Amino acid sequence: MSNNKTSEKKGFLDVFMVAVEKVCDLLPPPTILFCILFLIVAVIGAVLNVTGVELLNPATQEYVAAKNFFTKEGLQWFMTKMTTNFSGFGPLALVLSMTLAVGFCEEAGLINVFLRVVMKNVPPFMIPFACAAMGMVMNLASDAAGILVPPLSAIVYIGVGRHPIVGMLCGYAGANVGYAANPIISGTDTLIQGFTNQALEGFLPETFSQYTVEATCNWFIKIGSFVLCTFLVGTIVTKVIEPRFGKYTGSADEKIEKNSAEQSKGLRAAGLFALVYIVILLALFFTGPLAAEGGAFIGSPFLSGLIPILFILFAGCGVVCGLASGTFKGTAGITKAMNKQMAGMASFVSFTFFAGQFQSLFNWTKLGTMLAIVGADALESLGLVGIPMFVMFILLTTLINMFMSSGSAKWAILAPIFVPMFMLLGYHPGFTQLLYRLGDSPTNAITPVSPYIWMVLEIARTKYDKDLELGTMIGGLVPIAIVLEVLWIIFMIIWYLTGLPIGPGNPTALPAGIL
Repeated sequence: MSNNKTSEKKGFLDVFMVAVEKVCDLLPPPTILFCILFLIVAVIGAVLNVTGVELLNPATQEYVAAKNFFTKEGLQWFMTKMTTNFSGFGPLALVLSMTLAVGFCEEAGLINVFLRVVMKNVPPFMIPFACAAMGMVMNLASDAAGILVPPLSAIVYIGVGRHPIVGMLCGYAGANVGYAANPIISGTDTLIQGFTNQALEGFLPETFSQYTVEATCNWFIKIGSFVLCTFLVGTIVTKVIEPRFGKYTGSADEKIEKNSAEQSKGLRAAGLFALVYIVILLALFFTGPLAAEGGAFIGSPFLSGLIPILFILFAGCGVVCGLASGTFKGTAGITKAMNKQMAGMASFVSFTFFAGQFQSLFNWTKLGTMLAIVGADALESLGLVGIPMFVMFILLTTLINMFMSSGSAKWAILAPIFVPMFMLLGYHPGFTQLLYRLGDSPTNAITPVSPYIWMVLEIARTKYDKDLELGTMIGGLVPIAIVLEVLWIIFMIIWYLTGLPIGPGNPTALPAGIL
């Protein structure tokens, strides 16, 4: 538990949060945790394999059996894949790339300088809501939001004399909630939509095109969810989480002061770079190189290449600001800034080696697929319809989310099962997709198998509290997850009962008797 917290504990919620902290603090360090999880998955896979358990996958109409790690095939797989399990672990490259890009801005002093200008007229009580909203909107960059937003939110909090770790939790929660509450159509929408349409094609190969969904199929309710979640996250952070951390007593030089003439010069140079860069991007988009066929935004290289675009933007602004303000003394200063940022990520790199081995084994043994099939069969066997079925599907997705952090991987398994099931009961595929997202998003921030929460923990330890534990972070995020899960479901039910479309041309139900 953080040393900066208040010692007074009151009420059931506070007792619950302390209990969650204590349980999570019992978890071993991340490298050891994923070693243990690796062994558990290996043993379970071996037991299921030896006992001959097989499950029918509705997506392929083929039986799925677990694989045994303790066989010739398993050992050969590990010997040939160990290094690629590490190097191919998706979050590794993403985290290092975006940390390096934001690091240029941080080392140049651009973030502090920019926030002094932007936040000086924002009332302090609005800061949690602004950070939560920033996280949701930045989910335009998908997983990168969980890397970009927490450190920025921490600096915003310091700037108004509040605890930076609370800011990190607020920004991290917003970034994860943004998977289903981003008011802007993002790459996540196109990715999830693709799996929904694949499931449709497998179910209705001749007529599936009549029911295909667009990336905007959940847009209306996402906009409503953005307003709801901004209010809820900001309120919970202010009323529940922040009082537990007390006053921040970090070094005074981290406080945001008035900009100097050199810093203002650096900010203007960075702004000019950003303006020119954006103009070039727009020109490339409208002239074709970054546009999809017909000049469409959805499906364009502009959208799929958002991470490199953001990297160049942040890195370029940071370098230009540092050179213009004198913070960077030539190329040597730029190199020093890069090395400093990468040195702080050493623990995360070692963690990803073991996390990559666990995730790859989990996929190789087919346990993730089998878990999804078992959950779907259990839900179908209950024979529920209507709102109870919606709620059970959301809760099932939430349960699976605690073991599989990849939203696209889960939907790739669940869509072929539930899209046809819900269609036969009269519900639109876009509505089924929405229910999945409502089960996936609220708990994204609290699953310990997500690599991003460990990254945020490492940054918080390095900069603000070397004694911070994972339990303190998850304990602070759990109230957000629980309240969002409950109130978001209620919000969805009200939306459903009013009969409002969930997106352009996308109702909740299919016309009666269409199937």
